[in-house]
Amino acid sequence: MVGGGPGAFIGGVHRMAAALDGEFELVAGAFASRPERSREKGRTLRLDERRVYGTWREMAEAEAALGEDRRIEAVSIVTPNHLHHPVATAFLNAGIPVICDKPMTTTLTDAEDLCDTVERTGLTFALTHNYTGYPLVKEARHLVRSGRLGTVRKVVAEYPQGWLSKRLEETGHKQAGWRQDPGQAGRSSAVGDIGSHAHNLACYVTGLEIDAVFADLSAQVPGRIMEDDAGILVRFVGGARGVILASQVSTGEENGLALKVYGEKGGLVWRQERPDRLHLLFPDAPRQTLTRGSSWMSAAARHATRLPPGHPEGFIEAFANVYRCAGRVIGAALAGVEADPLDRDFPDHLDGARGMHFIESVVRSDARECWVGMGGFRPGREAGGVGPRDSSGSPAASAAG
Repeated sequence: MVGGGPGAFIGGVHRMAAALDGEFELVAGAFASRPERSREKGRTLRLDERRVYGTWREMAEAEAALGEDRRIEAVSIVTPNHLHHPVATAFLNAGIPVICDKPMTTTLTDAEDLCDTVERTGLTFALTHNYTGYPLVKEARHLVRSGRLGTVRKVVAEYPQGWLSKRLEETGHKQAGWRQDPGQAGRSSAVGDIGSHAHNLACYVTGLEIDAVFADLSAQVPGRIMEDDAGILVRFVGGARGVILASQVSTGEENGLALKVYGEKGGLVWRQERPDRLHLLFPDAPRQTLTRGSSWMSAAARHATRLPPGHPEGFIEAFANVYRCAGRVIGAALAGVEADPLDRDFPDHLDGARGMHFIESVVRSDARECWVGMGGFRPGREAGGVGPRDSSGSPAASAAG
């Protein structure tokens, strides 16, 4: 692991998710920007001190030099955003697969460069858009892609939080500090942090690509230099319309990520704070509430489920589904065998580049106060079968409708 040192939130989440299914064992790390802090975390995690490194550069060089039979078999990157590109590039070039927190990079140029590196090396790259790991998100995708809702007309993805309603960045709050620092977060704060999740979820479930965006970004807390609130109108390829909302000043909200998809025949609603429920809406039938874990679920949803119905599964398990699938794909590559197609159902480098394309288009739209086009995303790569996937994890033939 690179990052996730003392006081870091997301590093602990990644460690729990990676360990949940036994696909990974943490054996090495460069956990902090200061060597003494990295060593402190290594002692807490009871790691061999010889494999607790002072810098990520030292770690990449030293682990690569150990040879294939002794070095780490994957690296998890949980640093602030500005380090994702250089760290991932270094480890990929050292022959080591990467699991990286989102957003993939801070610029589209870096995202495209990282895509080239992934494809040149042929190594696994997983991006932890963990909300794609929820079983009922996969069921929602199956229902949309199977045509149950008909042609998609409207998509609403919203992610309200209230944790930045005050200037926590002025109090020494670690995460608030770097997320409001353009040098570490990139060109966007709220959109890069939670808006990227809403965008990824909307595209993952519907299979639709965004054609254009019209964005309004604002810093609602006085004195703040980066946006803490965003409203984005969306036009999808094929004619559907959408709205993506990302706010970290929605006072009293916790993690209210929700997705609503409306088609010509029906609609669905999923809320992250109650992830074991998926609501189906039809004009000529009672509303239905689907629950996780039942035998009638799609193959991808069953593949992402660990417990029977009525036993709640949540955030860690969804995160762990990304790690489990990535771990099995990496393991298959090490063994020289084909991975199960269902295990290939996790966000990858193209999803990361797609996300950066969205973020940069949103920032440009806000600056210009106009629609900004996003059409033609890496079309040559889409033809290779690594674009939107159907409910089995295989490339989708087409978007719903």
